[in-house]
Amino acid sequence: MVTEVHPEMTVLVEAKKALHEAATVDAQRQAFARYIAVTQRPYPADMQVEDLIFPGPESGQGIPVRWYRPAVAPVPSPVVLYFHGGGFTLGDLDSSDTQAWGIAQQTGVHVISVNYRLAPQHPFPAAPEDVFAVLKHVAATGASMGIDTDRIGTWGDSAGGCLSAAVCLMTRDRQGPSVSAQVVHTACLTDELGSASYFEHAHSPGLDGASMDGYWDNYLGDRRPSQEDYATPLKAKDLSGLPPALVHIAQIDPLADDGRRYAQRLEKAGVETRLRVAQGMIHGFLRARHIGPVSAAEFDIPCRFMAEKLGVG
Repeated sequence: MVTEVHPEMTVLVEAKKALHEAATVDAQRQAFARYIAVTQRPYPADMQVEDLIFPGPESGQGIPVRWYRPAVAPVPSPVVLYFHGGGFTLGDLDSSDTQAWGIAQQTGVHVISVNYRLAPQHPFPAAPEDVFAVLKHVAATGASMGIDTDRIGTWGDSAGGCLSAAVCLMTRDRQGPSVSAQVVHTACLTDELGSASYFEHAHSPGLDGASMDGYWDNYLGDRRPSQEDYATPLKAKDLSGLPPALVHIAQIDPLADDGRRYAQRLEKAGVETRLRVAQGMIHGFLRARHIGPVSAAEFDIPCRFMAEKLGVG
């Protein structure tokens, strides 16, 4: 079955071609930066943005974060911890900047974007341990930053969506800190790539199956197939006791069925869950929110969900 790509995706499709052709991690990172630049926009002039270093999970290690404060926010403000995409291999605070400030602007709450360590230099479990360390630090010290530490949400795109799911499992298993809501957007949730969408959209212009397989190799190395919940949340035996979730998938994406299965399993485990399928959209589609109204409306959906669950919607 051939699915028509939405016209608003044209810019992303053209910008992504070089990334599909890049053969090495360094070349992929350079191509990813050029792809990101196409849809980057400066944050509003009245938004406060500050780069900080939070303590990491290992002694002497710091984690760079970027803290966004919209002009009008509750006092104290809920906070969204944002984890960028890039196959656990690509991306940084700059690559996620437009996404992160957009969340702050549309939810009206603080956002902290996390520059977790990347594979293959830092394979699993470096990334989830980094984001969990940030969660713990915000919960412990956020009051001094004007943050309401009883209202923390997590939001991740692609590999960051996996981390959003993973950190919710971690905080449940480790008895806190509390998370109020999770957004899991176009997430890679299992390293076993056998679902129907992997075959139907194996050569999707947003993400192809071969690239995703390579990203999992970078992240897990010889630990594939993973049996660790925090690496591959879709494989976790128990998904109960997790915060309300919005699972947001692109129709034209090898990862689409992973998202559907995750939402189904969350519901079966008694977790309040909403599944949203963006019709005609490809992996990374939220980056097009400045390009057209349909992409903008899709970006608004998780923002409204998060604002509602954080008590400001």
